[in-house]
Amino acid sequence: MDDETPRVELTPAAADLLRRLRAEHRPLMFHQSGGCCDGSAPMCFPEGEFRTGASDVLLAELSVEGVEEPVTFWMSRSQYDVWSHTRLIVDVVPGRGSGFSLEAPEGVRFLTRSRVVGA
Repeated sequence: MDDETPRVELTPAAADLLRRLRAEHRPLMFHQSGGCCDGSAPMCFPEGEFRTGASDVLLAELSVEGVEEPVTFWMSRSQYDVWSHTRLIVDVVPGRGSGFSLEAPEGVRFLTRSRVVGA
């Protein structure tokens, strides 16, 4: 992947939801583990509420118009090893996701779509 290709991007619907969540919950972060609960869906937390460590990779600091600070996007290293050749697109779809993610009460959930880069 070249330096010009963003690792992670947001759909307009995801950016709108992040603006609403930021107004209510302070600075935000994503973590995508690929583990239990909601599978490989990205989960949104107040920044710092999910503790990252050596087993996580910071993929992006997302700029969202109307949000003062970047929204960080973390992924577990094991998940990154599988998805390293893709661009991740964070979207929003109807339905209830994980109870741990901030959007759960909204009746929608974040979803990661991917595109293979360089294919």
